[in-house]
Amino acid sequence: MEDEKRFLVDVGLQNLPFPMTVTPQRDAESQSTVANISVKARILREFEARWIDKFIQILHQHRGFVGTHWLDKTIPEYAEVLHATNVTIDCDYPIFLPKYTPITRQQCLVHYRCTYSTRSPLSGPHPVTSFKIEIPCITTYPIADAAQPGGLFGQISVVCVEVRSEHDVFAEDLVAMVDGHALAPVYSFLTEEDQIEIIKRIHSQKKTSVILVDEVKADLARSREITWAKVHCTNFGMLHSYSTVIQTEKSRAVPFSGCEDDI
Repeated sequence: MEDEKRFLVDVGLQNLPFPMTVTPQRDAESQSTVANISVKARILREFEARWIDKFIQILHQHRGFVGTHWLDKTIPEYAEVLHATNVTIDCDYPIFLPKYTPITRQQCLVHYRCTYSTRSPLSGPHPVTSFKIEIPCITTYPIADAAQPGGLFGQISVVCVEVRSEHDVFAEDLVAMVDGHALAPVYSFLTEEDQIEIIKRIHSQKKTSVILVDEVKADLARSREITWAKVHCTNFGMLHSYSTVIQTEKSRAVPFSGCEDDI
């Protein structure tokens, strides 16, 4: 009998397309999107034949807004219905945020990839929920030399910021943070005048991805609402066929280097 009730590890579904509504900005209108939902659970053997139906049923009952509250309410129900000891939900989705070009101030929509993830707590009463967003931008190629004529040139960097907070985290706040420290943001549309400005900036200013990550992590470290954060930067230099990465992490127990423990 005990053998029949042994636990299975990480049964679930992944990449289920599902319509969702997100509110990426404060006081902004909701935005419809399609999320890829993944749910995993560690369940008793007796639920083996019925777990997939329960996964889908609970998901339909709670369809609506993507966010910390949605996930926090859903994960205990999965645990209760399935008698699961461990539940993980990942909700990956695209959003479009408005951005204004640097000179002509024309509005364009820029695509970002976001993920909400929540897991049953290993300790404590509440699930652990995190928000992640990938933010493309332009940084200076690391060996570019301002002393040489035309020596400064850029590269595309994708900054992945992942945070945990006891309060709602808004996508546009994290985008504004990264864009503010980047050599230049990435736009979906630029007039000729805007393009000239971006090119001029790339060839006259220096901001490497190392400096960018250091400045972003410092901003995150100053936020008392964020209990944990990770900054991962992938760089795509035009002189080589591989990408380079930089990563750093912060928690209340282990702050970013150079920051006080009480930050």
